[in-house]
Amino acid sequence: MADWSPANYLKFEDERTRPARDLLAQVPVARPRRVVDMGCGPGNSTELLVERFPEAEVVGLDNSPNMLAEARKRVPRARFAEADAGKWVPDAGTDVVFANAIYQWVPDHLEGLSRVAAGLPAGGVLAVQMPDNVAEPSHQLMRQVAAEGPWAEKLRDAARPPLPPVRTYYDALRPVSQRLDIWHAVYNHVLSGPEAIVEWVKGTGLRPFIDPLEPDEREDFLARYLALIAEAYPRTGDGKVLLRFPRLFIVAVK
Repeated sequence: MADWSPANYLKFEDERTRPARDLLAQVPVARPRRVVDMGCGPGNSTELLVERFPEAEVVGLDNSPNMLAEARKRVPRARFAEADAGKWVPDAGTDVVFANAIYQWVPDHLEGLSRVAAGLPAGGVLAVQMPDNVAEPSHQLMRQVAAEGPWAEKLRDAARPPLPPVRTYYDALRPVSQRLDIWHAVYNHVLSGPEAIVEWVKGTGLRPFIDPLEPDEREDFLARYLALIAEAYPRTGDGKVLLRFPRLFIVAVK
């Protein structure tokens, strides 16, 4: 895929940051030495960590140069570096690893999460949030348009696989955790209309479908997708739409 766009991502900053706030509220560490924001994106979650842990060294990691450039401007108090979430392990002295909406993109992320949790010191915390929304109409319709269009072969592997069952995460992380908390939350984001839903997913989940397309193909794909989204998400009485968005949360204490 092309590099991530901070501008597209931040069009819905409040809605995207809310799960990070909810996850951070459950991190049971008072005075960590080092806090790592894995998949920091444009720094909106890193900003929360700096505010919560003013005495800690806060490090933001991402594999997107564009996102890191935006994060450095936004949170000069933190340190930022490029890293691969699929291979990274915490350095000694890291007490909190915070991962908001990153590991769903990482192949074999169960192994990676177990490795990160095992690398923490006693009392260290791995806090993870992942969208669990591939069964929602927003993502079902991506797959439908991809399969039915002239680009079907090109987009054959574009879809993100569903997250494993909660029990799978429990079995993977329990051996390296003294305390493990796993829960789901469903957000119902109030958006201006079906076009806003398309703009939302263009910044994240839709990218593997539209990035490989030529400009005219992309325009056709988005037009077909928007028409289906408008049917799947009828307007409310005041003309808005509700984007239902389930997310999985994990807090593992070493």
